[in-house]
Formats: sequence, C-alpha cells, structure tokens
Amino acid sequence: MLAISLRLHNSQFHYKMLDIFTVVMFFKIFAKARKEGIMAYFNKKIVEDINVTGKKVLLRCDFNVPLDEKGRITNYKRIDETLKTIKYLLSNKAKVIMCSHMGRPDGKVDPKLSLKPVAEDLSKKLGFEVKLAKDVVGESAKELCANLKEGEAVLLENLRFRIEEQNNEETFAKELASLADVFVNDAFGTAHRKHASTFGVTKFLPSVGGYLMQKEIETMCSILENPKRPFVSILGGAKVSDKFNVINRLMEKVDTLIVGGGMAYTFMNAMGYSVGTSICEYDKADMAKDLMVKAKEKGIKLVMPMDNIVGLSYSPDTEFKLVKSDSIPEGWTGMDIGPETEKLFASAIQGAGTVVWNGPMGVSEWENFASGTCAVAKAIAESGAISIIGGGDSAASVEKLGYADKMTHISTGGGASLKLLEGASLPGVEGLEDK
Repeated sequence: MLAISLRLHNSQFHYKMLDIFTVVMFFKIFAKARKEGIMAYFNKKIVEDINVTGKKVLLRCDFNVPLDEKGRITNYKRIDETLKTIKYLLSNKAKVIMCSHMGRPDGKVDPKLSLKPVAEDLSKKLGFEVKLAKDVVGESAKELCANLKEGEAVLLENLRFRIEEQNNEETFAKELASLADVFVNDAFGTAHRKHASTFGVTKFLPSVGGYLMQKEIETMCSILENPKRPFVSILGGAKVSDKFNVINRLMEKVDTLIVGGGMAYTFMNAMGYSVGTSICEYDKADMAKDLMVKAKEKGIKLVMPMDNIVGLSYSPDTEFKLVKSDSIPEGWTGMDIGPETEKLFASAIQGAGTVVWNGPMGVSEWENFASGTCAVAKAIAESGAISIIGGGDSAASVEKLGYADKMTHISTGGGASLKLLEGASLPGVEGLEDK
C-alpha cells in the first residue's frame, strides 16, 4: 500500500493509502485528458497565472457553513478548503476582499445569517483579525476595502442580504466589482448559480479560479471520464425530474446504478406498486419507465429498494414500520430504505472500482430514518473504491459518521456536482479567463 500526494496541473490532491494500481490510474486519466482535450475546464486561469501583488482581490468563497441554535459553526470544511487560496493571496501581498452567501435570507437582513462566526474563525486560522463589513457594498464595506493593506483581508457581509445578488443585477455586480482590481472565484458550491458575485462581476474584472474550484472540477471530471471499473453510481434525493439528465448521462458510463431516497417511489409507481403518500412524481411515470428500459438495453444493473421504512406522518417522531416496496399501505409515507435494501445496496457497492454518490437514502436528518444513508456511507468506506461524494446531505453524512478520511474526494458543492455529472456548463466557471 502507498500513501502519496499528487500535484497535477497546479492542483494538490491527497490520497491516503491508495494501491499502486489506483495511482497509475490517475496518471493515465490526466494524461489521456490532456492529450484528447476532453476537459475544457482545465484551460481556465487560476490565481497562480496572474500577478496579485499589491492588488485588491475580490475572492468569492463558499462560507455557507452549518450553524447550531447558538450560531456556532458545526462543520468547518468549506472554510478550511478555501484556506489554500486565501493564504496564497496573502503571502503574495494581495489585499483580500472575501465575500460569500449564507442561507436563504432572500434579500433581507437576518442577524442569524450574518457571517460574523466565519470572520471569527478566519481570524483564528489566519492569525490576524479579519474585519467583517456591516454591509455588502455600503459605506462600511467601501471604507474597509479602501483602507486594506497588502497581506490583509476583510470579509463582506452576507451577499444574499441584497436581492440583487441572486437576480444577477448588473448594477449590483458592477458596484461589487468596483471594490477590487481582480476577481477570484473559489466557490465551487455556487458555480452552478448565475449570480452577481459568481457570474456578473466577471464582466467588469479580470477573473480567474481558485485552488478549490480547480481541484473540484479536475477531480470530478477526470474520474468520470475514465473510471476504474466496475463503476457504481448511487443517486438519492427527492425527485427523478431533478436528476433526469444526470441519470441519462451516467447510463452512458456506469455499470451499476443504485436508486434510493424519494426518487425511488416514482420508479416504484411506474412499476405498478402502491406508494401510499410517499413523495412521488406521478406525471413522470413514463420518464421512469424509459430510464428502466434504457438501463436494460445497455446492460446496466439497476438496483432499487426491496423494503422500506414508512411513517404514518412526515415528522421525526412519527409511528413507523417496515414494509415491502411493492406493498406500501395507503396513508403511509416512505421515509427510508429497509434493512434488506441496505444489504442489497452494500452488496452492489462491494467490489466496485469507482463509486459516485449524490443524495440521501431517506430523511437522513431525522435519527429514526437515517439508517439507510448511514449504511450506504459505511459500504462505500469499506469498499476500497475510488469514491466521489457529491456534496450536500451525502457529504454531511460521511463526515458525521467519521468516514471522511476513507473517501477519495468529498465535494463542497452538491448542486454544482450534479451539474458536472450531467455534463452541463457552470456559469461560475464560464466567465473565468482562458489560459
């Protein structure tokens, strides 16, 4: 076994205890990608490609971290993953203006969604006070930015306190851009959003990517282009329609497709099963049938739940029981996969060469209905496969259960990961300068 750190195309990847075959695989993947030109994202400039010394740099981060009821950060991953870019800018004497969103305040100021806890954490980790502006582009922000010195950093208040942010209003984007000389986007988690701070500002400033943005895209794309087989994909979450394009694209690549979560009930309905009051897109029955036919034609093993945990109501403490997938009673709601399905899914994961997982198997935020998601996380951790966890609830589960160090890559962006999986372009990357 081998513990190794790879530096490829200016991006640092750390893989613990990978076998020699896997290491060789990565070299082949990247060599093939460059030779055939199949990864256009690799051609975007990053912070190392421009001179930032003495310049004010608007750095878009994804500091949308979870907070407890007392406003304390409960998971620091998104902050920690951006530190490499922040420290590079500071060490090269840039004047760093960080900005991010948190939650969904919908254009209204909400003290509970202030970035104050983030500023406090950054101050500890960077060794100096990171001042938090009282606004986004108001007098407080302008004053802090005007007085910035080389090697210093400030943080603007929650971008989504301004409704213009999500509307990508040009006037707001221009005002935000006026604070700086250069724009660096390191917020992969919002790269699929066409917002003022991810897309609009690129019209007014020289724009490049950060290290996290580069690492996320290179890792996802390289492994998807040439996966170690068998290639197993696990999809959960609520709606088939949300992931129709993802499923279609994955069917061109995977050997096994595992479907769980709320979206499984749409497939069950398409097979003629009763789904009770479970979440179900009844109008997407034909879509589900077409996907099942396509899987059969391509020889893809399509694995779906055999049994389910169902609840009498949609609440964390509701009465619940175990039923077979083809006989969910009227008035009961599917809340999680059952124990036989856990074994079935684990068996399908065992022996995989590559596993990509996006979406929970049930209502995983509630203890009574988290077993299925936990079982899948455990199976992936024990599989020895190259594993990509596509952000969101899946990533949270892996980290909460202590399996993070057993995964090859845990993405910081669920929505952006889905867009990459379906082969769609990312607005937050489109506006960056080509090399």
